[in-house]
Amino acid sequence: MAEAVVKGAKEGGAEVRLRRVAELAPEKVIRQQDAWREHYEATLPLVAVVTLDDLKWADGFAFGTPIRFGLPPAQLKEFIDQTGPLWVHGQLANNVATPFTSSQNAHGGQESTLLALNNVSYHWGCLIVPPATPTRSLRRPAAIPTARRTQREQATRSAQMPLPRRTPRVPPRPIRCGWSRRWDGPQNHEMER
Repeated sequence: MAEAVVKGAKEGGAEVRLRRVAELAPEKVIRQQDAWREHYEATLPLVAVVTLDDLKWADGFAFGTPIRFGLPPAQLKEFIDQTGPLWVHGQLANNVATPFTSSQNAHGGQESTLLALNNVSYHWGCLIVPPATPTRSLRRPAAIPTARRTQREQATRSAQMPLPRRTPRVPPRPIRCGWSRRWDGPQNHEMER
């Protein structure tokens, strides 16, 4: 995805630097996970680690990230946390920023991850350019598994589910503070304990 962003920016006449954040995980952990290891080994020699000088140089930022529980991963957050000196001096303000992300499943936290990245851009004073959805197929809502069940399957499933216990109605307790139930203004008596 990052390479597609680079290609589009270059076609638009921009000068572009493709960078990655430093990896924080131990190599032993990376090597135990095939997809992570393959990506790490493929990008390590080709893509330089981002520095604060790269942010100073740029007029805009396109932050791409995988998703970790609806948030950007720690590696990106750790880099963002280093940008305080640039932010304090307004060196990130009025730049254009856009986020992009991807996950393995349809409801993997893409929206919350994009919003988290936008929060950073808001604090920096950037102008947010939302990521576009160019094709109709990408805008199609994902299927909800329960919608695929037939009425009979749904009825059977509902019959098998335990019903919640009814909570007995508890009469309201008096409010124990210096205010009455109706607004009569503050009461000048001691609160009950």
